[in-house]
Amino acid sequence: MALIRDIAQICKSKNAGPFNVTIDVLFEDHDLYRRVKATGALNAALFSKLYGVKEEDVLFTPYDTAAAFKATFPRAIPAGDIGDTDVYGAQQHAPLLDVDIPLET
Repeated sequence: MALIRDIAQICKSKNAGPFNVTIDVLFEDHDLYRRVKATGALNAALFSKLYGVKEEDVLFTPYDTAAAFKATFPRAIPAGDIGDTDVYGAQQHAPLLDVDIPLET
């Protein structure tokens, strides 16, 4: 098992407009990316569970050429609205950092 925080070169979030957030997970090592992808651990269902959104509302895309995964889903509170604590969406990746990926050694 390996935590995303330990194996991804970049894991970041940002707004995708005021109503959505995008999370990017990038790997420097293409072989490691392929191994992570092969586990199937990163998927729309995971983001649904972590962020409390419907699975069908998660746009999950692996980008093989960039050795990256991208997930876009609705924000719980629109950016800048009353109750929003992260107007830029820059802290939304935190729950993903502790996800264990079942990599074979």
